[in-house]
Amino acid sequence: MQNDVRMLSEDDLVLINALQLNPRASWSVLGAALGVDAVTVARRWSRLFDRGEAWVGFSPGRQLLDQVCVAFVEIDCAHGDTADVVRTLGGHPHVVTIERTASGYDLLATVATADLAAMSRHTLDVLPTIQGVRAVRARIVTHMFTEGGRWRIAALAPGERAQLTATTAPPPDDQGPRQITPTDRAILAHLARDGRASYRSLAAALDTSASTVKRRIDQLTRLGLLRLRCDFARPLGGWAVAATFWAKAPPADLPEIGHALIRLPQTRNCAAVSGPNNLVVQASLHSLADVPRFETQLASVHPAVDITERVITLRHEKLLGHLLDPYGRSTGVVPPDVWSDPANPVVAEVLRS
Repeated sequence: MQNDVRMLSEDDLVLINALQLNPRASWSVLGAALGVDAVTVARRWSRLFDRGEAWVGFSPGRQLLDQVCVAFVEIDCAHGDTADVVRTLGGHPHVVTIERTASGYDLLATVATADLAAMSRHTLDVLPTIQGVRAVRARIVTHMFTEGGRWRIAALAPGERAQLTATTAPPPDDQGPRQITPTDRAILAHLARDGRASYRSLAAALDTSASTVKRRIDQLTRLGLLRLRCDFARPLGGWAVAATFWAKAPPADLPEIGHALIRLPQTRNCAAVSGPNNLVVQASLHSLADVPRFETQLASVHPAVDITERVITLRHEKLLGHLLDPYGRSTGVVPPDVWSDPANPVVAEVLRS
């Protein structure tokens, strides 16, 4: 990745938006939608990917979110040890996202494990033993209304969006294993590094056939276990601010409130969680001035929503397995593996971008 810093151009954002809608679309399909030739689109993406400014990885699908356990974990660090803690957690495959916060705690981590028992081992037995960690507080997700893979920027015209989404809807049903297999875990690890990798290259890495890999990726997608997503260096694209809002809401109203909140275009994550603050909303915003405006939108969704805490992210250190530099560019990947045993954590090999 190059060291010079540049803001993403309008053409870059248009391509990123296109890949958010159809992450594995061919260069010819992308070019036809964007009004340029396939070679130009491929060259633009290669530049973005090589510089770590944008990448395609994977997100959990709805059915997978229902199978695993997710938590937002607040971590306090000893004075001067936060950077070392970040480096350690960055290598943990269960810690999928790490944010440094301007709040009463130093780090907000998104952690995913195979089940609640594994989450207990991770938060009670693993995290507190890390050098520099002073306190750990977990808020368990009881229902995820939406996750970051569904968040979109609005750089495309309606007609361009229609072209790219016309062929992306999967068939209503499919056959295949509904649990993640060891082979699936290997596929996901490679997709975490490059979600646009060819079926042939994936097959070579897994010592199988391209048709087998394509068939299983299609099954995982259709079964709601896998979503592919395009991420980018948000500070360089105009989304310089990430904010987390904790709120209280009547339990009976949570479904209505949650589904209303995910319709707001700024909403990146929205979940019902354990604890007195039973609702969390994370937003991508352009500026600090947008924070109170978005909070006003949240409060107007439902009269029962009581926002109790708002947290500004100072820096994303890790985003769904991708290690980030201060500008939000990917510098390496630690593929998420929520199915491994957190009681015997193995620091994963960092695949450099």
